[in-house]
Amino acid sequence: MDATLLGTGAPAGLPRPGCPCAGCARALGEDVRTAASLLVDGVLLLDLTPGVALAAARAGRSLAGVRQVLLTHPHDGPALEFPPGLPGPVRLPDGRELTLLSGHRVTAVAMDTPGTGYAVTGPDGGRLLYLPPGGAPAGLAGAAPYDLCVLDVVGRPDALARLRAAGAVALTTDVVAVHLDHDVPPGAELRRRLAAAGARAVPDGGALLVGDFREVPEPPRRTLVLGGARSGKSAEAERRLASFPDVVYAATGGERADDPEWRARVAEHRERRPAGWTTVETRDLVPLLELRDGPPLLIDCLALWLTDAMDTVGAWEGRGTRALGDRTAALVAAVRATRRRVVLVSNEVGSGVVPATRAGRRFRDELGRLNAAVAAECEQVLLMTAGCALALRG
Repeated sequence: MDATLLGTGAPAGLPRPGCPCAGCARALGEDVRTAASLLVDGVLLLDLTPGVALAAARAGRSLAGVRQVLLTHPHDGPALEFPPGLPGPVRLPDGRELTLLSGHRVTAVAMDTPGTGYAVTGPDGGRLLYLPPGGAPAGLAGAAPYDLCVLDVVGRPDALARLRAAGAVALTTDVVAVHLDHDVPPGAELRRRLAAAGARAVPDGGALLVGDFREVPEPPRRTLVLGGARSGKSAEAERRLASFPDVVYAATGGERADDPEWRARVAEHRERRPAGWTTVETRDLVPLLELRDGPPLLIDCLALWLTDAMDTVGAWEGRGTRALGDRTAALVAAVRATRRRVVLVSNEVGSGVVPATRAGRRFRDELGRLNAAVAAECEQVLLMTAGCALALRG
């Protein structure tokens, strides 16, 4: 089964007409996108968007053989154009099945927002899932893996998490992001974010062979995110795991009952985490890393873990060097041996003034050594500055 993405953009396209934002200004060449539309084997068209006939011609495809046009958008979707010869577009009711004379079977998938998704099985047995913008499947459970999933990965990463939790997305599923808007800078930054989610984007007119998973990106198993205060490192770490289900968030800061400002910071972090995540307040990280079959793990942050370790062994007064070394060595070894997908957060040190106290200089040195040791065990290392990520490795 062949699928051609006649468009890959949000309903308003990219760049948006008249929008002066930086994302739209940078949308040039292959990053120019019309509203998403998918042509399956030349016989089934999912979404009838403005200029679809011209988009098909640019992709080297013809709409002459289309026998069915199905809409995913709610009534406030993009304006419809009716090229001559196309059958009238319809939206199937949720759960309704349709079989085309070509042998394609289509099932309407219920969404958690207005709109309709479609699961398509080709005559060759290939399976694809196409979802509307801003939508996630509702009530999906125990599904067999699709060969291709086309959805709003950037706008609804939790939709991909749901598909993974239900078994609808496996390691060999080609996940392609569509409905792309100006929320994420196009080009390298978009590709980086999608790759972290195990997804990719293709330009308008991109042809996909359903069942061919050679282009499926493999997210790094271990990632270290470094950055200074308010650099965006925690938000980046959380975003990297937003498309995975059942994430365990290991918060190493602990509770401070006598510090209202600290409690407010902790509450802010908790509120932005997905509802399906589990938060564990702990500094005992080695057992979490050693759990072989555990879900993805986010550790935030190593600097607070080190603070506790130095408190425990009395390292602030210059004592406990060997005990502290043993603790950090055990943590680094657990990172090296872990089978889980892990994102670790830590503060970058050494770029500011020299600490005025002996204890401050000791902490700076120990954290620098810990960061370097953990980075050596990670497939990907990022440095965050002003919310922008610089890949140091991977």
